[in-house]
Amino acid sequence: MNDIEGVRKRAREHISEGAVTDGYKADRARVLDVLNEVLATELVCTLRYRRHYHTAEGITSESVKQEFLEHAREEQEHADRVAERIVQLGGEPDFNPKTLADRSHAEYVEGNDLRSMIEEDLVAERIAIETYMEIARWLGDGDPTSRRLIEQILEKEEEHAEDLVSLLGRLPDGNPKSA
Repeated sequence: MNDIEGVRKRAREHISEGAVTDGYKADRARVLDVLNEVLATELVCTLRYRRHYHTAEGITSESVKQEFLEHAREEQEHADRVAERIVQLGGEPDFNPKTLADRSHAEYVEGNDLRSMIEEDLVAERIAIETYMEIARWLGDGDPTSRRLIEQILEKEEEHAEDLVSLLGRLPDGNPKSA
């Protein structure tokens, strides 16, 4: 950091840019589009987990419902963090319900019993894991803050997937509706 005077000068000249400095190397418009896709994915997952929390039934459903609720809260936290990052980059977080499902990487599939609910949530987590790994690689050093955010969310999505696999393993064999 030899040119601290130059850094100070640029900081004053471009004060309206907020967090985005000359060191930002990513395509900001594309990053904002991708982050809005991640936001949509997290919101769709929040809604699906909430639905599953409210509609799960059966003898083993109480512990599963609590897992659904915890995951819903964590997905909402992810959405909030992504929305904050979008604003930091000078963008607008897109919460438009009309386009939410189209922008989401994961689909909103309700499931019709406890087993299918868990399986649909696991499919969505696996989609998030794969796409978020790709996004983290794509961001690279061009936007290390967004990359770290995606990596932190990715870590939690991997935990969710493991939780769901564990829940599936605890379901009794036979008719999933009796679970």
